[in-house]
Amino acid sequence: MDWKLLATTFGMVFLAELGDKTQLATFCLSADCNPKLPIFLGSAGALVTSSLIAVLLGDAINRLVPAIYIKLGAGAFFIIVGVLTLWSAVKNG
Repeated sequence: MDWKLLATTFGMVFLAELGDKTQLATFCLSADCNPKLPIFLGSAGALVTSSLIAVLLGDAINRLVPAIYIKLGAGAFFIIVGVLTLWSAVKNG
């Protein structure tokens, strides 16, 4: 087991998920519903399933496309989304 990779992945995903729509939806469900265990298990299962899909797709795509191009594409995507978000905020400001 590569513990450094595990810790890095945990840290990145944990920080990325803080305050996102999924956490807010889980927060609202938890505030409104009882018991809490099904909410926790449902949200944890959803995160695990989406992570599994990402790992499997990442592995499959990496077999066809070099990792550097995947990273460049992801970076470009986030920059484009950021610029569009800023532009929308200024436009509708």
